[in-house]
Amino acid sequence: MKFLSFSALRKSLVPPSREGWVLGYFGLVPFAFLAFVSLLAKGALQNSLIFALLAYGATILSFLGAIHWGLALRESPMPPATMLAWGVIPSLWSWVALMAGSTTGLWLIAIGLWVCFAVDWRVYPRFGLKTWMGMRLALTAVASFACVVASLGVKPVA
Repeated sequence: MKFLSFSALRKSLVPPSREGWVLGYFGLVPFAFLAFVSLLAKGALQNSLIFALLAYGATILSFLGAIHWGLALRESPMPPATMLAWGVIPSLWSWVALMAGSTTGLWLIAIGLWVCFAVDWRVYPRFGLKTWMGMRLALTAVASFACVVASLGVKPVA
């Protein structure tokens, strides 16, 4: 299996398509906005914002797993079982994060984003997708940072 080098990663901060760039980076808006506003909010409003961030993170994490199903199904007629299995794990991880609640859940989402990145680092080059990994690194870093910062700002309800 061919691994992606860090120099190739640096060169790939912009993906092969403008649409991919716009949609990928636009997807960070809810992470950044909800994390920032949650730091300013208190009480029930903060709880709602944190849950919105947690739910959005869970959705994105599930999406990252679903990409593996799409890639696996290209390997017809018999998709690799390991890729199909991995495609489900981020959704299950997201469900656990949602059940865990605000602080723990946001940390689980942040960890899950990095685990997905690590798996994609190995899998994407096999499918000719290594040029997307620079952007994936940037998206993962910002999204996970937003989750961690928001979790550190959670104020206990009195």
